[in-house]
Amino acid sequence: MPDLVLRSVMQPGDTILSDLHISDGVITQITPVGTTTDAPTVDLEGRTVIPGLWDEHVHMTQWALAGARFDLSAASSAREALEIVRAQITPAAKPTPLIGVRFRDAIWADRPTLRGLDEVTQGHPTALISHDLHCVWLNSAAAARFDVHVDESGLLREQAAFDLTMALGQLPDVEVDVLVAQAGSLAAVRGIVGIVDFEMTWNRDPWQRRIGNGFDVLRIDAGVYLADLDRALVERMRTGDAIADTRGLLTVGPLKMLIDGSLNTRTAFCVDEYPVGGHGVLTVSEDELTDILLRARHAGLLPAVHAIGDAANTVALNAFERASTIGRDTPISRAGRIEHAQFLQGQDFARFARLGVTASVQPEQALDDRDAIELNWAAGADRVFALRSLLEAGATLAFGSDAPDAPVAPLDPFSAMSAASSRARSDGREPWRPDQVITRGQALAASTRGRTRLRVGDVADLAVLDGDPLQVSDAVFERMPVAATLLAGRATHGAALLAL
Repeated sequence: MPDLVLRSVMQPGDTILSDLHISDGVITQITPVGTTTDAPTVDLEGRTVIPGLWDEHVHMTQWALAGARFDLSAASSAREALEIVRAQITPAAKPTPLIGVRFRDAIWADRPTLRGLDEVTQGHPTALISHDLHCVWLNSAAAARFDVHVDESGLLREQAAFDLTMALGQLPDVEVDVLVAQAGSLAAVRGIVGIVDFEMTWNRDPWQRRIGNGFDVLRIDAGVYLADLDRALVERMRTGDAIADTRGLLTVGPLKMLIDGSLNTRTAFCVDEYPVGGHGVLTVSEDELTDILLRARHAGLLPAVHAIGDAANTVALNAFERASTIGRDTPISRAGRIEHAQFLQGQDFARFARLGVTASVQPEQALDDRDAIELNWAAGADRVFALRSLLEAGATLAFGSDAPDAPVAPLDPFSAMSAASSRARSDGREPWRPDQVITRGQALAASTRGRTRLRVGDVADLAVLDGDPLQVSDAVFERMPVAATLLAGRATHGAALLAL
């Protein structure tokens, strides 16, 4: 990239302007405003520049596909969901499956039924995917088309739901890649420079293809699932390794494994029983998980363990602790991550810091799920999305969206940071569990891989904001205007502002 000077910029919390010098995609100087230079300059007129933002947990293909499907998030009951579905059935409807997304039956007083969906859909194959991807509600026509068995509820859960969701996304590569490119551009509009993609597939090859065909708006850490561990080992893939011929945009991500379910399906593994009965499911035992952690670390793959329920998180931390006493000399120095870490037992907060396990959390889900939490985890709701307690215990947080478990709006780290720092959104509801708010500076660190300020030597992955994120009002912060986004000094959003 050619040299560039961004003049008259502010860093968060500062009161003095400076000039930011970029050469070959790297910040080479931060000087007093007006410093003489021969390089091309752009006057940013006092805008605030922050390190580029990361979404640490995305299912990118599912997120891209969700934009072309109809939304059920407004349904507060099975009956309302069926009325939304009814409106999609027209005489001109094509024979392709009708697909809806983002329903939340955990807060419904009535329950999904196969009969109800059959009556509304009139034989048109229909599949409705829950917001967390752990459940699919389908009619008889869809069950027959995809050769799956459903009971009178019409629901598939956990692995059966994952398998069907992947089957529903089997479109021509060119169609999917166009949708992914659109989703990537929308992410860049919100200041995002990179994502950790946990799409449930062998994820390296699709991203190699997309980048080879011109995708260039985001950095991608491509996760590996446990089912593909052997293949990754054969190909000597290690977390953090750059993938060849991808212009530095594609890196091997963590090794993802699921050990319990989700709140919406009441399959997250919990100490106490759910109101509907049962404790959820534990799909990997502590002994099995310990062995997997050791194998992953010796191979150089950073473990990322999906654990939502409080009992599941204890199992995960137990396994990390056991593995730490055995696997000290490994290519991975960090312990790993727990994805979600939603519900914790009191004694487990401090273990994240002691074991070096990152809590990879999705703060906006605290507001999306508050009603489901109070219905299902009421006795321990003070230990759910307990971000302040984690930080006070010394844990490291990493923020993500878990898209498509996200609002209909594009991937938006400011919504996540706002949820974490206010425990509220601009919908008129009172803050939820406000004792667990964290500061905006802490939220920013969790969204930028710890880089809250720009420093000489940093890669110039930047977001240019129309306000100081530490000082604007809550309403502005939630929807912070992003004037431009740069990836190694190259504009991925706001090119007109940066035009020389």
